Amino acid sequence: MMHTYLRTIGFSELKNRAEVEKLLSKVVKEATERRILKKEDGTARAELSMEFAENIGITICGEYDEKNEFHIEHYFPYFRGKNISTIEELYVSKRVDTDAYTGMCDDYRLGVSLIFYLQNALDFLEHRSSYSGSYSGPITLSALALEGKVLLPVEKTEHQINNGKAEIKHRNQLITEARQGNQEAIDSLTIDDIDMYTMITKRIQKEDVYSIVDTTFIPYGSESDNYTVIGTIHSCRLMKNTETGEELYTLLIECNHICFEICINRNDILGEPIPGRRFKGIVWMQGKTDFLE
Repeated sequence: MMHTYLRTIGFSELKNRAEVEKLLSKVVKEATERRILKKEDGTARAELSMEFAENIGITICGEYDEKNEFHIEHYFPYFRGKNISTIEELYVSKRVDTDAYTGMCDDYRLGVSLIFYLQNALDFLEHRSSYSGSYSGPITLSALALEGKVLLPVEKTEHQINNGKAEIKHRNQLITEARQGNQEAIDSLTIDDIDMYTMITKRIQKEDVYSIVDTTFIPYGSESDNYTVIGTIHSCRLMKNTETGEELYTLLIECNHICFEICINRNDILGEPIPGRRFKGIVWMQGKTDFLE
């Protein structure tokens, strides 16, 4: 089966199942990283990964049988971030369709529960007996984007930027208190939402929506780990897939005051990504954490 997000890491020219199987065979034979977890029945779960650019590649998940023959269960393209995005309580659950796992955490800055595809599921399976229910620690987020566009930034003064940071800090504190049952905090948040709705209603009559909405993080479609994002670009790198020669952009963006990196095929982005401008696109969120900590 051809994975929808293969093109994001530089495999846009794959045309059929035979070409995909040839690529997967190469990953199995020439994997640059092998993670194996032995089971009591003599078999072993395995994650075989191969890089095609820095921190960008394909991971194949499967099982070695008693004869040491490898059987593919599923695979996914990955982009591993380098920066800690959040430190929140993490819940891990198994996906229904495959033997893969998703992580979920609540970060008040986003306004929604963050769900992402867990890149290091084998680490979780190896250490899940050492903790119950949830895990608390640093989470590194990243994303793959099938398409995107570059937007101009919203012009702000230093005073407006500082005020915005103070308001976010105050709102996060109110949300924390509201979740603990503080009625005054709940009332204050309700009033703030009404005021914001009134302000947007007035401004939208004369202004473009992207001059009002500076950043956003909204669930997209039926897939729980897909989101529509708008975020400020902090840095940009142009890389090349060593197998196909296709060029890729990796962008570090700040979205709702959370930083994470995005990988996108150069042919799929409209505009020139430059620090200070904004990125808008639909992304597949991925993430990892160190279950040993």
